[in-house]
Amino acid sequence: MPLAPLDTEISLDRLTSDPYPVYRRLRAQSPVLRVASVKRTLLTKATLTKQVKDDPVLFSSDDPATPMKPAFRAHTLMRKDGDAHMAERKAIMPALTPKRIQTDWGPLYERLAAEYIARLPRGETVDLFTQLCGPLAARILAHILGIPEATDEQMQRWSQRLIDGAGNFGWSPEPFAASDQANDEMDALFATLRPQRMADPDGSAFSVMLNAADPLPISQIHANLKIAIGGGINEPRDALATVLFGLLTNPDQLQQVRAEEAWGKSFEEAIRWVAPIQVSSRLVTADTQLGGFDIPKGDTVMTVQASACRDEDLYENGEEFHVFRDKNPHQAFGNGPHHCAGAHVARRTVGKIILPMLFDRFPDMRLTDPEAVEWKGFGFRGPINLPVVLN
Repeated sequence: MPLAPLDTEISLDRLTSDPYPVYRRLRAQSPVLRVASVKRTLLTKATLTKQVKDDPVLFSSDDPATPMKPAFRAHTLMRKDGDAHMAERKAIMPALTPKRIQTDWGPLYERLAAEYIARLPRGETVDLFTQLCGPLAARILAHILGIPEATDEQMQRWSQRLIDGAGNFGWSPEPFAASDQANDEMDALFATLRPQRMADPDGSAFSVMLNAADPLPISQIHANLKIAIGGGINEPRDALATVLFGLLTNPDQLQQVRAEEAWGKSFEEAIRWVAPIQVSSRLVTADTQLGGFDIPKGDTVMTVQASACRDEDLYENGEEFHVFRDKNPHQAFGNGPHHCAGAHVARRTVGKIILPMLFDRFPDMRLTDPEAVEWKGFGFRGPINLPVVLN
């Protein structure tokens, strides 16, 4: 079989600013495509992305060319497979089980959501992205991780710098300099808090990992916390902003969602429509074939969840936001061993708590101008502003 065709025209800037027309074209014409600007073979059909994610032996997470390693200054669990991956995942999971979320974190989510929503002024134009989506996601995560001493501003800044570094596929020096500074600040805070979290266990991720019978090395505990900070803010933040945009630009759907209390369905549709985590890299460990092309050992393939979640084979009118579609087998949380550990948290906070609470307080909320909402991101994507009038 031949190698996949090589594209030298698609730019990182285009994939960052407006990727969906590109993905739509690739699904139809070149679902397996080597893209020079990304230095990866992009896979844009749902069957291909699922096939890769479901086979961690042939398609390893341990991609040596990923910008994630310098961004996090660590070999994180996101880039590990098999026993090594499971050991670190299991270390943090006791803080994130559905039962723990139901009994311990649920009441905290509700209290924090009520507190942050109550601060919003009635009758005024407010950017919900900066005033609610980001800060509330940061505060909830800080408590779950066991670092509530970090401010909302710190959590958001650290998260964005880690994300910018991990998505720095052009290998520019500036994002890595910024993530280095964030790493220094996080390491200093973790070192300060460590004795207290060991002496007074509180069920948080930091405390659970420190007090385990066979604890991870401290460097890996820090790396686990950083991975959670990097992904645990942007996903609920961007999902909340996306679902609000979707509902406010489709008032008929909003009316039906409210009537049926289908907030959870609206959340699932939002993360299908614009997947917060758009792409993932995998190292090919042996010569193989995908979509009729040879994929040589040592190549790096990139599963484009953003495209798979709009695949015409699975979705009618997949480019549109439609809460009440018949089936929604999206891959926004990934699949296989690396399925998102924070999926329960995002579903509960956004779908069950924040959305109904926000629309209950501001039933006539409206976007000031849908065209003014700016979307951005290749590796991670969502609105970066959301100006609304709160009525």
